[in-house]
Formats: sequence, structure tokens, C-alpha cells
Amino acid sequence: MTPVYLTSTYAQESPGKHRGYEYSRTQNPTRKALQDCIAALEDGKSGIAFSSGCAALTTLLLTMKSGDHVLCSDDVYGGTFRIFDKVLKNFNLETTFVDMTQKKDLESSFKANTKLVWVETPSNPLLKVLDIAEIVTLSHKKGALVGVDNTFMSPYFQKPLNLGADLVLHSTTKYMGGHSDVVGGVIVTSNSDLAQKLYFHQNAVGSVPGPLDCFLVLRGLKTLHVRMKRHEENALVLSQFLEKNPKVEKVLYPGLSSHPQHALAKKQMSGFGGMITFFIKGDLHACRRFLEACKVFTLAESLGGVESLVDHPAIMTHASIPPENRKKLGIHDNLVRLSVGIEDVEDLQQDLSFALNKV
Repeated sequence: MTPVYLTSTYAQESPGKHRGYEYSRTQNPTRKALQDCIAALEDGKSGIAFSSGCAALTTLLLTMKSGDHVLCSDDVYGGTFRIFDKVLKNFNLETTFVDMTQKKDLESSFKANTKLVWVETPSNPLLKVLDIAEIVTLSHKKGALVGVDNTFMSPYFQKPLNLGADLVLHSTTKYMGGHSDVVGGVIVTSNSDLAQKLYFHQNAVGSVPGPLDCFLVLRGLKTLHVRMKRHEENALVLSQFLEKNPKVEKVLYPGLSSHPQHALAKKQMSGFGGMITFFIKGDLHACRRFLEACKVFTLAESLGGVESLVDHPAIMTHASIPPENRKKLGIHDNLVRLSVGIEDVEDLQQDLSFALNKV
């Protein structure tokens, strides 16, 4: 097992002459092991770890300049929207949110100052699947880098760098850690210039994970392949069950043939993951009755742990998105997001059936 180096500073042989480590904000052996491991899993050359997924994205955006323009997929995690719309906007970083399932809309949104295209696929919470290779081809013609948030799939089911993306981001809090006991983030790239910028900003800004956090994610990675298989197996069974349930209006899961981008998902991903979004027949009151009745599914934010979670995006994870934006995207009050865990699938199905009967 990788040691946990609870070290803040390191002995030097001579002033300015160290053995590879001088200060743990700059580098730490446990963190380096994590960075190298995740870079290898993503088929990338450089991994840069952070204290959270939001810290990873913010640090990436700090490598840009005032007046630069970012194209961001319209359906993204609420924290991602908040960074673009509430934080970096104050520093004159311009962002346009666009439905990237529509190639024409994406193409017409580029500007002369577009430097980055930010892609979340499958998206959160509507599980849109975006064509990474197509977006990369278009973006590179326009001179823009492409970054992909791969949190929902993990490198087990999707490898954006192999599809041409310039960088990939994960909230390691989710499937990589896998046990809901650590918060972290990481960026992986094979672009050496970008990697050096990110290492510089990681050290300068200081948004680094502690060594114990790195150890916990490394521990989680040892079972990533086993867990992801079970997440997917359970999610496929539950999505099919929900699709047949009379209390359910619509189910969104990339593994269902009814999903709008099912064919693309089969082509781009090696599996469909453990996230399900569905709409209950009824209003917020009906939805609340369902959520409060769940027993095995825990009502909580976050995702990707071994335990199953149920979330109400409009009130919880995506509350930072203005109501008019949520309505336009389709994040309605009857929308529910499931993070399907690795429990016995019969227990999970019985729990959903019981809770839906309360609607």
C-alpha cells in the first residue's frame, strides 16, 4: 500500500538542492502516486490532483485570461454553472452555454476569442450524451481546447483523451473514491504545455488534496473496475423497471434503447454507468412523497459511492441554476436523479416500488 506521507516540508542537501520534494503544496509522494495512477488509467501523460472537482475546474480556468471566451455544454452540474456564471464572470471570462447535441448550435456559438470548449457527457442531470470526437474536430479547427468532465463514466467506461480531447476532469469524490468518504478532483492531459501551466497554478493557488485524501482515492481505485460493473448491472435493471412503472413519466438512461443518444453511447462508451434520471407523474408534492419514502436509497447529494443515493436536482444539486434556466433545460420539479449503488438489486427495486406506491 502506498504510504501516507504526512509531511509538510522536506530536508534539503544544500540551499535550493532537494531530493525531488521541497514543500507539500508543491509536491507530495502520496499525491504523486495518485496523479500518476489516474493519468495511466486515462491513457494520459500528466495528472494534476486538487482538493475538489470544483477546485480543479477553477484552477484550469485561472490559466485563461480576462476577455477569453468559453463554450460550455448547457446541462452541467450546478457547481460548474456557478463557477462560470457567478465567479469567473466577475473576472471578465465570458461563457456561452449551448446544447452541444445540436452541431449547428455549437458551430454558430464560436467566437474569435473562444479558447476552451467544456463538455460534460453524460450530462448532469439529464444524461445527454455528447459526441466527443465530433466536438473535438470542430473545436480544434477553431483553435480551441476541449475539456471533458468524465466524472459520471470514470475511465473504466469512457476515455475522452483517446477521442481527441485535450484534457479530462474528474471529481474523485465520486466513482474513483467510491465510498463517500473523501472529496477531491483531478485533471489529466497529454499536452505538456498545458500540464506545466496546471502544475504551476496548482502550486500557486494551493488547492491541493491532503495526503490522506490521496490515499483514500488510491484505495478506491483498486476496486473501480469491480464496482463500475455492478453499478451498471444494477442501473440497467432498475431503468427497465422504472420504464414500465405506471407512476413514472419518462426514464433517461444511456443503456436504454429509448435514450435519444443510445447509439452514440454504445459507440463512444464501453458501458452505460450507474446514473439514472426519471420523471415522476405528478408535481413537486408527489415527488417529495417519493423521496421521503425511500429507505435503501439515501436522500443526499453527490453520487458514485457504493451506496445508492436519490437526489432532487431542482432543490438540491442544481439549485444554483436560476429557475428559468432549469425550466428551459427540462430540470422540472418532478425530476429525480438516482446514483445506483452496488447493493442487491432486488432490495433496490423493492425500495423504488415501495416509494413509488406512495405517490
